[in-house]
Amino acid sequence: MMMWTCVAVFLLCVGSGVCTEKASTPDLIEYTAADFYEKLHSGKTMFVYFERQVSPTISLFLAELEKSADALKDYGVLVGKVDCNKELVSEYCSEEKVVHTAFLFRGGKEFLGFGLDTVFDVNSIVSEILFAILREEVKYVHTDTDLLAMEKAAKGKKDIVLGYVRSLGTQEHRSMMETAYVYGSKYQFILITGGPVLKHLGVDEASHSSQVWFLHCRVRSGLKTAKTSEHCPLTRMRKPLSTLSLHSFLQLMEAPLVSEVYDDPSSVQRPQFPYQHTPQIFLFSRPATKHADLDTATTLAWKLRGLALLVLVHRQSPSVKTPELYNAAFRLPEKSSDVKYMTYHHIDELYQLFANQEKEKEEQGGQLEEDDVDPHATKLDDEIAASVHTQRANMLDLDSIIELTSDNFHTEVAQSSLTVVLFYLRWDAVSKVFLHSFMDVAERLGDSEVQMAGVDCGEWSDLCGAEIGSDLPIPFQPITVFPTVLLIRPKELAQHYGGMLGTEALHRFIMMSQTASPALLSTKEKVTSFLQEVPHPELVAHKPVDRVLGLFKTLAGVAPFIDAAKSLRGEVLTGTLTDELAEEWAAEHNVDLPALLVFPSWGTPTRPSTLPVSSCPKELVSHINAALLHPLPELTVENLPSFLSRGKALLLLFVGEEEDEIGRRQNQALVEEMRAVVEMGGEKMEPYLACWIHLGRTPAGMSVLGSYLGSMPPLPALVLTHLPSGGEIYQYAANTPIVASSVLQWLQRIEEGTESAAGMMGEDNWAPSADFIDFLKVIDMQDPDSAKQQTPTEEVEEEEEEMTVEEEDDSSSSSPDNKLHTEL
Repeated sequence: MMMWTCVAVFLLCVGSGVCTEKASTPDLIEYTAADFYEKLHSGKTMFVYFERQVSPTISLFLAELEKSADALKDYGVLVGKVDCNKELVSEYCSEEKVVHTAFLFRGGKEFLGFGLDTVFDVNSIVSEILFAILREEVKYVHTDTDLLAMEKAAKGKKDIVLGYVRSLGTQEHRSMMETAYVYGSKYQFILITGGPVLKHLGVDEASHSSQVWFLHCRVRSGLKTAKTSEHCPLTRMRKPLSTLSLHSFLQLMEAPLVSEVYDDPSSVQRPQFPYQHTPQIFLFSRPATKHADLDTATTLAWKLRGLALLVLVHRQSPSVKTPELYNAAFRLPEKSSDVKYMTYHHIDELYQLFANQEKEKEEQGGQLEEDDVDPHATKLDDEIAASVHTQRANMLDLDSIIELTSDNFHTEVAQSSLTVVLFYLRWDAVSKVFLHSFMDVAERLGDSEVQMAGVDCGEWSDLCGAEIGSDLPIPFQPITVFPTVLLIRPKELAQHYGGMLGTEALHRFIMMSQTASPALLSTKEKVTSFLQEVPHPELVAHKPVDRVLGLFKTLAGVAPFIDAAKSLRGEVLTGTLTDELAEEWAAEHNVDLPALLVFPSWGTPTRPSTLPVSSCPKELVSHINAALLHPLPELTVENLPSFLSRGKALLLLFVGEEEDEIGRRQNQALVEEMRAVVEMGGEKMEPYLACWIHLGRTPAGMSVLGSYLGSMPPLPALVLTHLPSGGEIYQYAANTPIVASSVLQWLQRIEEGTESAAGMMGEDNWAPSADFIDFLKVIDMQDPDSAKQQTPTEEVEEEEEEMTVEEEDDSSSSSPDNKLHTEL
């Protein structure tokens, strides 16, 4: 009991944050360089942010960091910051990337870095830090196969606490990690955030309800369960997930399954700490049916595990005064509650009695919670929307960007050679999240010639919805997808940004957009610089750059290439050669003028691809993009749309994360074998796109593989999917060496129809919670004056009605293909 008391006090302090002794002193440490190195070499666990500049985003983070210092102190983690403007820690204060990163140090060295977008409040900071510290103790499973393996390993040794949280960094995630820190030596903790294992547990991912299960894997004699012998019996926690509710739940799991007494129920003592809030159920037993009665009690006890304590009363005792008429009794935890007697005919009657009472409590509790939140919150079935909804009152300070309106639009745009404009809605979840990234980019470009601006389309619907050539002449089509980023130059049509909605991707796009497209290269030195140097120093840290060189006899035939280059601006560097210099390059690469030389970032600079010059700019862009695609690409979240848009079947190799140099070489050998498949197959490989996913660098691939096959197979795994002819998924035989000749034979059997499919593509999709809504029209209908000023044409209305859900989902991708498999 003393142990439970100590643990309860500790968790109460952690969960409520009311420990008065800690509240009196600040726990966020401001280190000098000397202090930092001293603490580092002492081996203490530290979470440190190196402050170089203060922005609205960083100010918010520092405030949350200070809150987390008190909570993390309980776990032996020192939380602090170093002001790099006063103290120089050379390894960190000199690096630009540390502005958006906080670091965890352990054992005298850097343990892990966290982007500020993942540690944005006290809950995410505490949960992510504890998750990192407990990375060896808290396991993660994705499929039923993974869970079963964990259960088999734990049988006879430890019980398992299995928690499902909707996303990492939430209050629920923090509660799981705090409890794991306290009970980690007693139980095996497992965390899941989604995947096929939820189906085994009977969870609907769309419910957004975090849940916890207790898996009874320390096998005791006499336990009975309806589950198969492979799985451990499990009990679901019925209360909402919090640190204190989880603590109480674990206490109940330690209670005896069935207690036996020889006293009348009215004389039996009420449950003592820590079970004082738990109902009691009494069943009666006779000597002649002792074993059957115990079996009945055990079966009911398993059903009511976590809801009630079961007591078996032996009637042969003279102390038992209950009339023979009754065969059961119960007592509720309220002090005024007396024992109530009843007669049941089947144990399901007793189970339903208490299960229904608990259900009513849950519904009442849920209704109380719903009264405090926006009724639309239940419709936010997107993780981004849900996280933004919880922080809906915290609006960013937009001082670092220009807010454009119908009145100042033309004046402001004319003042800069490049204006980057974000069109957003304040109530749109993705807009709110992307605003953080947009503001970060604005801070990076503060001293440049680029002008960063924003338009709140909820306030300025006439600007966002105006058409080219209307009374308000603007260089873009009506904005119907949010958020949208346009790059606007004076006297030019706007350029749409179709990349990832993140800081690095947008920053790279803007930096590359500032170069001439195409650049006119008139000397050999300029050509060498174009091919070997990055156009801006800040691009050095980004991924390699693709380049295209146009060779023309004269400038007269360059027009289609100029139009194509403008379309590729921000993504590809383009240049032109004319006259004698162009003829020299054409002779060197054995091509006739005009021609294009394509230098992919993954290729060899001395061996470019050559393309003929088309008179159609769109056709040129298509040919250039195809030439830039890797013949055996590593799929990532960012590049996936460009490969799926080709419409080819995916011959997809999944490789695991390397633990050592041997693993790295093995993965490299597998990729080389796939390259051999492409080379040996020749024209037969034309219908297929051979590619691979590194699950260490792209963890989302685990969900993809699990959804394809229903469980996680051993790695490496080779599958054929996205066949144009149907939804079949084929798996290369597991534990069979992946050899080019064998893979080609396997593909031949699939084409001949002699190979059986391992599964089918899922019909489910991850569409938004509601169809696309034309917010501009809604606003104008509510404002009669605005409606009079702007009357959309029938053509625009038809276009808006034809907008599909896929178009809204594609706001972060430039791919035109709207048939992409949603699981990828």
